[in-house]
Amino acid sequence: MDCRNIRFCDLRSQVDLNQLQELFKLAAFWAQNRKIEDLAVALANSDPVISVWDENRLIGFCRANSDCVYRATIWDVVIHPDYRGLSLGRKMIETLLAHPRISRVERVYLMTTYQQGFYLRLGFQFPNPSTTMVLYNKPQATSLPAPAMASGESLRG
Repeated sequence: MDCRNIRFCDLRSQVDLNQLQELFKLAAFWAQNRKIEDLAVALANSDPVISVWDENRLIGFCRANSDCVYRATIWDVVIHPDYRGLSLGRKMIETLLAHPRISRVERVYLMTTYQQGFYLRLGFQFPNPSTTMVLYNKPQATSLPAPAMASGESLRG
């Protein structure tokens, strides 16, 4: 593959939301149904954002949130299937980690389903798995109904 026209960009404003949505549909099982409007909000609230381009074609993407000192979280790491195996994912993550909003952060977190080996090679480690927790703000399809409370009973814990 000819990689002469590949470039990395850290400008959110350069990300084409339609191309991003298509990239997610093609290459990210966890982001199949993301709406353009929601992608715009997520992008606006992420910094840094790294995109990878082959001329005008979006072929890679990742984003992060950070307090610039203590914690950062990486989200939505994706490389187009036709461009995998060219070390573009590694370069994209290294670019993100070198960004001033991330480079001095004490701990950088991420979640991955199948790519643990990739991130281990980049220096990530497995923390104590019992520390991972999640709060679902939107009801899940499989949620159980809330328990009934007696009159005057409170939800104090």
